[in-house]
Amino acid sequence: MVRRAASSEPLRIRFWGTRGSTCASGPNFVEFGSHTACVEIRCGDRLFVVDAGSGIAALGAELGANAPNEIDLLFSHLHLDHICGMPFFKPVLLSSDRTIRTYCGNLDGESAQAALERLYAPPLFPVRLDQLPANFEHHGFKAGETLAFADGTTVATHRLNHPGGATGYRFEHAGRSVCYISDLEHSDPWPDPDLAAFIRDTDLLIYDGMFSDVEYPHCRGWGHSTWQKGVELAQAAHVKTLAIFHLYPGHDDAFLKAAEADMQKVMPSSFVARERQTVSFAPATGETVAKEANAAKVPAV
Repeated sequence: MVRRAASSEPLRIRFWGTRGSTCASGPNFVEFGSHTACVEIRCGDRLFVVDAGSGIAALGAELGANAPNEIDLLFSHLHLDHICGMPFFKPVLLSSDRTIRTYCGNLDGESAQAALERLYAPPLFPVRLDQLPANFEHHGFKAGETLAFADGTTVATHRLNHPGGATGYRFEHAGRSVCYISDLEHSDPWPDPDLAAFIRDTDLLIYDGMFSDVEYPHCRGWGHSTWQKGVELAQAAHVKTLAIFHLYPGHDDAFLKAAEADMQKVMPSSFVARERQTVSFAPATGETVAKEANAAKVPAV
């Protein structure tokens, strides 16, 4: 959880990449986007970036020279679709005074440095990360530990069931919260009580709904879940809003709109995440909590 002094600024989430495994492309893949996982989380003026899939390039272009001098990049894990955009993140190219800190929790305490240096080196890639202008600092932890940052903020983490492991995150700001739970294969029985406790009462759950229940039996063991299991978990944990994420690259706009309509029949405050969609939560007050005792509305695109 992020814990800081009281703030009048909102908790804001923006999706820069919503796909899983690989990018999607073509005229039937416009509404929900094409890029792989990257989410911007703003706790007031405090920036976190979760995952560095191909979507991080667009985030970097948006930030440009106005990017903070220190950027915290939290990895769910290091599969290619979650790290393929790192060298194309514009802030790493603009200043030698900028520091990019990476955090990785699925390597039993080891940082991402060795893995990233193997990938971003010839013959796999022409430029090493240490040749880029920005400075990289790599931090390892064990999923389940709480991350503590130099400015006093903390972020809670949770171990996820995925080949090679993955890490879920919970951010809290001004009485609001968002949980990032991708990549995850649901357990049997379900919902998992520890995961439900981790996400309980969150304002927004970003959840791996790569498949449908019909598709899942053919993809068992791949490390992903379904929107139906996301709804079950969200309802059990009293989640206010559910965003289905890590979308299968073969699911086009028509498929996802139909899935979203079916999902909203069960949980009206759920939606399928769209690239560049922003969700914002004003600081909570007693009045806010009272107004939101009923089901939340789906955030606008």
